[in-house]
Amino acid sequence: MGKIIAFVNQKGGVGKTTSSINLAASLGLLGKKTLLVDLDPQGNSTTGVGVNKGQLQSSLYELLIDKTDIKKVVVKTNFKNLYLIPASINLAGIDMELMEMSRLNPGFVPQLQLKKYLDTVSNLFDYIILDCPPSLGLITTNALVAANSVIIPVQCEFFALEGIMQLLNSIMIAQKKLNPSLDIEGVLLTMLDNRTNLGLEVVEEIKSYFKEKVYDTIIPRLVRLSEAPSHGKPIHAYDPKSRGTEAYINLAKEVIERNGN
Repeated sequence: MGKIIAFVNQKGGVGKTTSSINLAASLGLLGKKTLLVDLDPQGNSTTGVGVNKGQLQSSLYELLIDKTDIKKVVVKTNFKNLYLIPASINLAGIDMELMEMSRLNPGFVPQLQLKKYLDTVSNLFDYIILDCPPSLGLITTNALVAANSVIIPVQCEFFALEGIMQLLNSIMIAQKKLNPSLDIEGVLLTMLDNRTNLGLEVVEEIKSYFKEKVYDTIIPRLVRLSEAPSHGKPIHAYDPKSRGTEAYINLAKEVIERNGN
């Protein structure tokens, strides 16, 4: 069974999608068959691995409303061992559609839709990475129910811990009501500018709070990392010698080591 890991933080701009794309691609590069699931209506993970949303026959949206089969939605990317379930703008209204499906069918549980489908293919992959939207709505709840664990990306800037308690509360609610085995996989420090004292102070603050859950790897703030998705490539394909490439390969190695494989 593949390990299902959700990248979750309701704050935008913390490197969630960049990290989802590059961890998934780096795991693939290290020989792990990996599925990236784009749960954000903006579809940035989809375009970030070079998939044209305009040419898609179906996406996560059709899957969640039971209009297609998961094996028809999974796309093979151009990168080693990396597969994708793409997103489209239709996801923006999925909460209302799932609630309407629940109203029409009393036995329907909207929070279980993603898990229902991922459970059918998890044995085909070593890792499944879920890129969640910057909110704690029904899509993110689906991810928390489907996942084995979560990675929390935290930007190395002032107010880094703002909102984290709300996120941890949401994780606890998902554990209590729908997914008792959900665990925190790790905390990933992102966008570090080590030229500033503030960034280094935030690193120490996060480490004192989350302790051993914090990854040793810290993602630096780099222009090349922000450029890569616009070219439809993970950083290792866009700039193999970038410090960003090295950082995400190291993160992938940490994830693999923590999972004993």
